[in-house]
Amino acid sequence: MTDFTAPPSPEQLGDAYFQDPLAYFRRVQEEGPVTQVTLPFSGSRAWLVTRYAEVRAALADPRLYKDWAGKLTGPDWSPDEETAFLAVHLLNADPPVHTRLRKLVSKAFTARRIAALRPRIEEITGALLDELAAGPAEVDLLEAFAFPLPVTVICELLGVPTRDRDRFKEWSHAIVASDGTRDFRTAGAEMFFYFTDLVAAKRVRPADDLVSALIEASDSGDGSGSGETLDERELIAMLFLLLIAGHETTTNLIASGTLALLTNPAQMSRLRSDPALMPGAVDELLRFVNPLNHATDRFTMEPVEIGGVTIPAREWVLCVTSSANRDPARFPAPDTLDVGRDASGHVAFGHGIHFCLGAPLARLEGQVAFGGLLSRFPSLSLAVEPSSLRWRKSSLIHGLESLPVRLA
Repeated sequence: MTDFTAPPSPEQLGDAYFQDPLAYFRRVQEEGPVTQVTLPFSGSRAWLVTRYAEVRAALADPRLYKDWAGKLTGPDWSPDEETAFLAVHLLNADPPVHTRLRKLVSKAFTARRIAALRPRIEEITGALLDELAAGPAEVDLLEAFAFPLPVTVICELLGVPTRDRDRFKEWSHAIVASDGTRDFRTAGAEMFFYFTDLVAAKRVRPADDLVSALIEASDSGDGSGSGETLDERELIAMLFLLLIAGHETTTNLIASGTLALLTNPAQMSRLRSDPALMPGAVDELLRFVNPLNHATDRFTMEPVEIGGVTIPAREWVLCVTSSANRDPARFPAPDTLDVGRDASGHVAFGHGIHFCLGAPLARLEGQVAFGGLLSRFPSLSLAVEPSSLRWRKSSLIHGLESLPVRLA
């Protein structure tokens, strides 16, 4: 065991990190499995876990907690009403609260239920590809395809008006930037009021959608006789999480995955000529592009040893899934895209009790999206030099700002 003595000024993550986080993670991964840094925007100290074995173990370690509002705040802490709901969603909960919340929503994301969505996902994809084909030869694929596909799917699943998708995008970008600015607080407040109004409307006119089902669980239990319910804050928080998580990562999978294929033309040609590779290729793209730089924040309540380093109590820990997915000890030639690779075991969806509920949906949307795009546009190419592309300034999200392509 090594008792780590923090340097006076741990390295601060900045613009170079945003634009090429994998290069940064590669460097620190070679230095050791755990690295202390200063986070952008907040200036908080955090510990990055970057190697596959340690990341996978940490993701399942019950000594790393999520409920910061319940465990790290003082007795006088009182958040403002509009953003308080952000503290009680699934990704900020520990057992037994997490167990109850996940059980209430997990029925909507079973493999069978998601598979039944394939015809509708194919229909949405086909309509978007038709619009692309009828438009200009050069287009921002992120704006015209990668974003509207998953946001339409999650809106329909939830029962949220698709016409509001541009508002969702604006709110989502402000939330995941996590910079503590007014935009973050404004977005949180606006989402609170939006979902409060939506829940009130659905209570009057319920429909066959997930929002109505969650309202039913909130008002009368989950129907199992267990007495498990959602309180009003938990209900609003669940909708917030499902909407953002339901499109944000898949949008980045489609956009970044398309970029990976365009910059690896032999692999794109191989996948186009052998569609049977698609399911495994989507997992390889998830491993290779990893829409999240790291899993959502965890923290210690006691000293915890990870990879021979003792992390003190009340410290933030970031499990860097994108780095773990490029660990040569787990994936040979990790910086090479291979659509025929067995990428099973990747941690793009996390691991342990917080493993992504929407993983089957993201995989299905990826398969349909890439399959349709490659089939419909055989001459698809980048419209700009790859080096000119810019990435969003978020320590959490690894996503492009835009993806200009030529369709023909």
